[in-house]
Amino acid sequence: MQDRELTVDTGTRPALVDLTDECVRFLAEIDAADGLLTVFVPHATAGIVVMELGAGSDADLLRALKTLLPRDDRWTHRHGSPGHGADHVLPLLASPSVTIPVVDGRMTLGTWQSVALLDANADNPQRSVRLAFLPG
Repeated sequence: MQDRELTVDTGTRPALVDLTDECVRFLAEIDAADGLLTVFVPHATAGIVVMELGAGSDADLLRALKTLLPRDDRWTHRHGSPGHGADHVLPLLASPSVTIPVVDGRMTLGTWQSVALLDANADNPQRSVRLAFLPG
């Protein structure tokens, strides 16, 4: 297995950060062939998603999160910024990891799919992301 840790700046507002190019670069640098790429965020308040980015999808996702996980005082978990308890529920909707098949060194993503870090937590402007390739 080969792996790499990335440091990703997400800022202080809810964000989707495209990781696709970093994944492609990692696979090229390790001369990957066939196997599995796992993308993992070791944080309790962020997730990894595979989705279409751009064309309004980013804004749609962030708007849906506001509806599904409102940042108000309903949450029992209350440290940090107002509504921070919602951030701890996010991994139920966006897993902290995804595994993507790799064939001939390329991720087998669909035409419009990208790999992205979803971070709705304004309290942590920087995240770690681990890429790990397991040869097949």
